[in-house]
Amino acid sequence: MENRSIFAFEAIPGMLIATVLLLSVLAGLTVWGISVQQSNASTYYTIVNAKDIKMIDTQSAVNHYRIVKQGE
Repeated sequence: MENRSIFAFEAIPGMLIATVLLLSVLAGLTVWGISVQQSNASTYYTIVNAKDIKMIDTQSAVNHYRIVKQGE
């Protein structure tokens, strides 16, 4: 009995399709990561009231820094 599924590739064609798919995912994530890093590297901020920052405080974390220059 033949397997007539569209995803029933054998050996080399299946391996090549999987390799191309994985490399395209890798390339997409790499480009996305580089763009995120570049946008965060060009955003400058300053710390306000450094003495009042608590070690474990999630509620007022955004109150202790100010963005000086927004990245492009």
